[in-house]
Amino acid sequence: MEEDSRPLLSSEQTGESYSHRGSADSLDFKAKRPFHVEPRNIVDDDPQERVSAEAAILNSRLHYYSRLTGSSDRLLSPPNHVIPRPEEIYIYSPLGTAFKVTGSDPSSKNPSIITIFAIWNTMMGTSILSIPWGIKQAGFTLGILILILIGLLMVYCCYIVLKSPKAIPYVDTSDWEFPDVCRYYFGKFGQWSSLVFSMVSLIGAMVVYWVLMSNFLYNTGQFIYNYAHNVNMSDSEFGTNGSDKVICPYPNTDPGGNNTISTLYFFNSGNDSSNVSSFEHWWSKTNTIPFYLIILLLPLLCFRSASFFARFTFLGTISVVYLIVLVSVKAFRLGFHLEFHWFDTTEFFVPEFRLLFPQLTGVLTLAFFIHNCIITLMKSNKNQDNNVRDLSIAYLLVGLTYLYVGVLIFAAFPSPPLFKDCIEPNFLDNFPSSDVMVFVARTFLLFQMITVYPLLGYLVRVQMMGQIFGNHYPSFFHVLALNVLIVGAGVLMAKFYPNIGSIIRFSGATCGLALVFVFPALVHMISLKRQGALRWPSALFHSFLILLGLANLLAQFFM
Repeated sequence: MEEDSRPLLSSEQTGESYSHRGSADSLDFKAKRPFHVEPRNIVDDDPQERVSAEAAILNSRLHYYSRLTGSSDRLLSPPNHVIPRPEEIYIYSPLGTAFKVTGSDPSSKNPSIITIFAIWNTMMGTSILSIPWGIKQAGFTLGILILILIGLLMVYCCYIVLKSPKAIPYVDTSDWEFPDVCRYYFGKFGQWSSLVFSMVSLIGAMVVYWVLMSNFLYNTGQFIYNYAHNVNMSDSEFGTNGSDKVICPYPNTDPGGNNTISTLYFFNSGNDSSNVSSFEHWWSKTNTIPFYLIILLLPLLCFRSASFFARFTFLGTISVVYLIVLVSVKAFRLGFHLEFHWFDTTEFFVPEFRLLFPQLTGVLTLAFFIHNCIITLMKSNKNQDNNVRDLSIAYLLVGLTYLYVGVLIFAAFPSPPLFKDCIEPNFLDNFPSSDVMVFVARTFLLFQMITVYPLLGYLVRVQMMGQIFGNHYPSFFHVLALNVLIVGAGVLMAKFYPNIGSIIRFSGATCGLALVFVFPALVHMISLKRQGALRWPSALFHSFLILLGLANLLAQFFM
């Protein structure tokens, strides 16, 4: 009777097997896998091969272990010597046939260097153009400190997102994304709220793209027209002289805002002024260009698949590299113009610490934002043990790139004769359209955004239509209605409020509240609490992250 009542697995055995289970290094596969099915045991090479007797025995043993207890009890899960290797696994059907399981091809995995630069390239977006403006709003010294601090907080929250699926026990989370994790912890509310905030980040980026494409298309056309008609643009009243001109397009702009009054003046050189006026009427940055883009981009958004545009993602890397070269050349030619006034504004310089610093934190929240796709990016990493290291290196490279561009543009901005408050939310606007190097940069960025914009629209469509209708392309009219709303938002912002700095900071602070600060912090604390490992310093710190995200969003409305 005592032997009959003895458990199938003793505590001594379960403790040992549980501690080593899943550790491939501790197993001698040849010695402990006597029941695995060799390929020769399958009768033929036919796609539906008959099951051999040994394979049937293995299948029966696995069914035996699965019936011992529920799947949630890991102590009674099948031991390692019963489970075959991944490349030796077959799916056995009741009809007596076997299907080979084709695992992921190891050659399709990326080495760490490719993964790092994929993250860097994905994170490098339009926010890089607003970093100098953000540093100016916060003050040079405070801006650098905030950039470093926000970068550290963002990489930590991204690390929480990356490890969150693996912290869920007894559930296969191999194909989960962060919205699935939010659904697991917070139900439908977590799923739909994460979707909404993800839409805010994507649509916000699309609106910024529309404003920038209008800007770049306008300046590109302006450069071509001036060159073809021998029109000289004079900006000596609001700009510097010399070969590397720097202009102040909005000299009366309040530091916290922007307006749309053009201060560029055209001087005719052998052409009728009526031609120039006619060109300005039909080629206006805010009145006509945003509408011209509809003809090009709205049909592209309606494509069923965006795979064609994904082939041009290399243009993003080329554009960023060229921007870094442009900034380096301009800084070398202009030199540094710095004076340190810690709290007082002077005629040409801003203080080192300004109360407008939340504008920079809002921009940086979107600039460092990759949390909604980091799990997908890291799945392709060849060595999964290096994920945290590679993520940290990628964030370091992104932070150094932002620091390099922001510090050089701010330091090289010629003060005097111009004052630092002239730095624009798009620092390329501080260079005239006649500048050849800047013309090349705008052209590169224009073509890059034309190819990336449909990709962003495709992501919006897939996530929104998939959640609402269960189909990524329910019908042409559904997709057209969604695209018209997205394009309409971009046109309205490009016409009435073309300030990308404010658009970026609001969208960044909004999506960052949920997907960067609130949900990752709550998921981490709930996971630790269920494990019995939550301590008050951790709870205090992660609660502080939630308050920080909320304060970051609220502060944007008072700047």
